[in-house]
Amino acid sequence: MKKPSTGIQDRFVIIMAGGRGERFWPLSREKMPKQLLTLFGQRSFLQSAVDNVLPLVPLKNIFIITNTAQVAEVRKQLPKLPKDNVVAEPLGRDTCAAVTLGAALVGARSTTGVMAVLPADHVIPDPKKFQQILSDAFDVAAQGQAIVTIGIKPTEPATGYGYIQTGVQLPTPAGAKKTKTIFYKAERFVEKPNLETAQAYVNSGEYRWNAGMFVWSFITVTNGLEKHQPEMFAACQRWFKVANQPAKLARVLAKEYPDIKKISIDFALMEKAQNVIVADGAFEWDDLGAWPALARHVKQDAEGNAAVANFIHVDAARNIIYDARTKNRTPICVVGLRDSILVQTDDAVLLAHKSQAQKIKELVKKLGEDPKLKKLV
Repeated sequence: MKKPSTGIQDRFVIIMAGGRGERFWPLSREKMPKQLLTLFGQRSFLQSAVDNVLPLVPLKNIFIITNTAQVAEVRKQLPKLPKDNVVAEPLGRDTCAAVTLGAALVGARSTTGVMAVLPADHVIPDPKKFQQILSDAFDVAAQGQAIVTIGIKPTEPATGYGYIQTGVQLPTPAGAKKTKTIFYKAERFVEKPNLETAQAYVNSGEYRWNAGMFVWSFITVTNGLEKHQPEMFAACQRWFKVANQPAKLARVLAKEYPDIKKISIDFALMEKAQNVIVADGAFEWDDLGAWPALARHVKQDAEGNAAVANFIHVDAARNIIYDARTKNRTPICVVGLRDSILVQTDDAVLLAHKSQAQKIKELVKKLGEDPKLKKLV
């Protein structure tokens, strides 16, 4: 079998951008979720995700997998991306289905292709370090045997992330050029641990955060699916045949997606495969999972308030204040509030305690069940 080329024309990127970002309500909505928002800076999370990989991959080799509600906005934000490179899932079926679809899209262009699967909504302050590691991961994955995942060095005992235990450091594969990035054998994947366990993981130095970034050749990922998820492999084969015919692909997906198994790529493949290696992700990274994370990226006042607003307070501390109103902005005035989230948009206001930020998802569900309030979702 011909080994995949490491040439730039044979590199592909799949950006998964179909999430709803419910924990960033009321700013994040179904048609304009977190990845399409510009919370700070000049570019949305999705635009930044594309910017970060452009030095490594031709624009025509970047695919965005989103959903039907978001297609128009994705295309609007990425006007130079070929229109057919924005592909909508008819409904959400978790990450294994999206990866399988991505593999079909890549394989239809190049069966010797190497693909990176990346989230659309992460913050990477130093893209150059990330690009070096991603480029090395492409080169290693191009040998056609390893499933590469980029593991982030943990900076705190975060309980909201999955972890990967690293094993022995691996030598550069035969035939591959020496990389600047360190690679380890992946020993095991661990779901979100409790605080005590997470602290032990960080102290050991053996664990990395699972950032959901994967790199593999088309051949490697389809072999993995064939071995561990035969139904997904069969779907990949069917989609591969029509992947270069957008209208036909859309019809096939609309017919088949409702019956596709809903499972994450971690459970479906990563935890079962024996050929997983971890690239040492030694770069700053944040997945900005919920409103409290904003404090890490916004300048705080003397009392620890992180505000993107015309904000004035008396005796308030450690709050997140965000005003998304574009017209008729009025001051947000706060007295004595502590450790809270206050978000104002044109049609809704959120007030929550920071410790309850994860429950915003429950609030969004409740809004969606109310006929009068459904429009706010």
